[in-house]
Amino acid sequence: MSTRQVSNRNDPVIESREDLLAPMIKGEKPPADWRIGTEHEKLVYSTSDHHAPSYDEKGGIREMLKALEDYGWEPVIESGNVIALSGSDGAVSLEPAGQLELSGAPLQNLHQTCAETGRHLDQVKAIGAKTGTGFLGLGMWPDKRRDELPIMPKGRYKIMLSHMPRVGSMGLDMMLRTCTIQVNLDYSSEADMVQKFRTSLALQPLATALFANSPFLEGKPNGYLSYRSHIWSDTDPHRTGMLPFVFEDGFGYDRYVEYMLDVPMYFVYRDGKYIDAAGLSFRDFLDGKLSVLPGERPIASDWVDHLSTAFPEVRLKSFLEMRGADGGPWNKICALPAFWVGLLYDQGALGAAWNLVKDWDMDGREALRAAVPKLGLDAPIPGGGTLKDIAADVLAISRSGLNARARLNSAGDNESGFLNPLDEIVASGKVPAQRLLDKYNGEWGGDIARVYEESF
Repeated sequence: MSTRQVSNRNDPVIESREDLLAPMIKGEKPPADWRIGTEHEKLVYSTSDHHAPSYDEKGGIREMLKALEDYGWEPVIESGNVIALSGSDGAVSLEPAGQLELSGAPLQNLHQTCAETGRHLDQVKAIGAKTGTGFLGLGMWPDKRRDELPIMPKGRYKIMLSHMPRVGSMGLDMMLRTCTIQVNLDYSSEADMVQKFRTSLALQPLATALFANSPFLEGKPNGYLSYRSHIWSDTDPHRTGMLPFVFEDGFGYDRYVEYMLDVPMYFVYRDGKYIDAAGLSFRDFLDGKLSVLPGERPIASDWVDHLSTAFPEVRLKSFLEMRGADGGPWNKICALPAFWVGLLYDQGALGAAWNLVKDWDMDGREALRAAVPKLGLDAPIPGGGTLKDIAADVLAISRSGLNARARLNSAGDNESGFLNPLDEIVASGKVPAQRLLDKYNGEWGGDIARVYEESF
């Protein structure tokens, strides 16, 4: 989740509809300037007893962030606490219970993405070896109750933790117990954004299935392959889901602005502090009628902040965010951007992917989204069959897109090799969660502590 570094008091006041459309329009880039931004979170634990370290304890999260400064990262301070870091590889930030996130820099190719990921994991592993800290690449905590988890000292999280129980039964689980991999991708025009949004939204359940990696809850199998994905089904209906309007005629920037104006607010950031505006209306803010800031109207950065507080399966800001995947180990971190770059960054691949899903109706899309957390690749798709029936075809399309990009490393390899872990999943028919369940029911003998051997 994004970390604010400055108040931007000098930002212009939003005066018109054009100001609300501006972030999306400014995101347009020619294909030569398209970039790949990969975000990945991991669970942090003490190697001595597997507890989740607090911010202030010895060997805890604060010490980890401070140690990362030795690698050239610059601290971001909020209320006297280091709550994030910035550097040439993007930003390191904290999720609410201390999940550590790298929000990678915008990069030209997947070889750079994997090198960036490798550098980050090498750094945190080296720090962990000194502090007795380890890292899990899973979609959620396999054995922790909410009350066993620490809370990080970030102002926006205090507001969200208070608000979440008012709007859904699992919002606190989302904040405290889950991890994800995401990729942020560009578009060249409004029409290009629309085609990419529709295609990626329709296929997001396939990504959820391929990366499903959260089959445990409080030490036992939970009946799901991606419990993290299930959690989003009752987090906050105002800001989650499959966004049916994206598939309607006339969809574009303006319609997404309308959606965001109807998403209730969380906060306003002023002078280094978060003001609680949870549940209030951005439309009222535009009219100077926000109760917590009477008479004040929003500035440009308030709107950018608000755009970051919706959590649909695909999110539009000045780029498109793919949000369907569980957290995972190194090869899965590289595979997710490969999957989406191959599908969305080559026009032939994008057209072929859209042709696979363009005839799906909205009821079928919603049913697929609801089924995939439990069923994974066995989830039924609109028109008959299952995700397993189209998975190999989608991967072939993605591979064709990566081959067409022809971005080579020093050994002369293109980017398509990063799809290999997904090919193996489709060939076996078993997603990562099913492999973990096999181990739990087999060699682990039902001992969930063995999952800590499945680290990065």
